[in-house]
Amino acid sequence: MKYYNALSAGLITAVAFMAPLAAMAADSPSADEITAAVSDHTYQGSMAGPDSGFAEYYAPDGAIRGDGYSGKWRVEDGLMCFQYGDKPENCWDVTLDGPSMVMLKDGKVDGNGMLVPGNAGGF
Repeated sequence: MKYYNALSAGLITAVAFMAPLAAMAADSPSADEITAAVSDHTYQGSMAGPDSGFAEYYAPDGAIRGDGYSGKWRVEDGLMCFQYGDKPENCWDVTLDGPSMVMLKDGKVDGNGMLVPGNAGGF
């Protein structure tokens, strides 16, 4: 009986983690929704990987300003795209939940953080 309970608990946990990802994919925000959420906001978060915390400001004109760097941002339905310096543009699927924004690459969470109104970092 203990094995069955542990197996059931494991399946319930797996389903609990997978359900939000499925919901996120089904509820991709529109370009207008993403723009309204990020324009004139600072994103404070991290990407997958150690020591990846950062904050950057998304100006209404599409400029990105961070601590010692700059770039450009743009959106299309469900995607937010970033271009820094002469590096190629990269795009992520995004989900929005109030001030929370999660970035997904190939269906997996690759970054997450909070959107704070204005240029909170003073960049």
